[in-house]
Amino acid sequence: MKLHDLHPSPGSRTKKKRLGRGHGSGLGKTSGKGHKGLLARSGRANMAGFEGGQMPLPKRGFTNIFRIEYTVINIQTLAGLDNTSDFNLSVFRELGLLKGRKSRIKVLGEGDVNRPLTVEAHKFSGSAKLKIENAGGQAKVIARA
Repeated sequence: MKLHDLHPSPGSRTKKKRLGRGHGSGLGKTSGKGHKGLLARSGRANMAGFEGGQMPLPKRGFTNIFRIEYTVINIQTLAGLDNTSDFNLSVFRELGLLKGRKSRIKVLGEGDVNRPLTVEAHKFSGSAKLKIENAGGQAKVIARA
């Protein structure tokens, strides 16, 4: 083998397409892109799942813009805080249990209470209300604003 015998393997090196260089080149005028349409435009790139302008399918469900989000707090969390027996929005916020300005609170009944608590929240589960009242406390529902 000599230096003049070296050459790239067939098909590994192809010539660059010279677009728009006259009719005789076979890639003149529209440069091999046909006429108009998305495929003829510069920077053409279909989004994944693009369906030619048809409303993409499948569509599922919807998002309710009026949905009210609740921050869930269990009774065992409240019972574990020995230094406080009165809980309201400002106390929840100070303790870091309530984040965000528009949050609402729902108290759930997981755990046990062995001391009287006064809890103000937007909602109570049935078991939570029962446990608080059986321990000698109060479950006050805050009116919605």
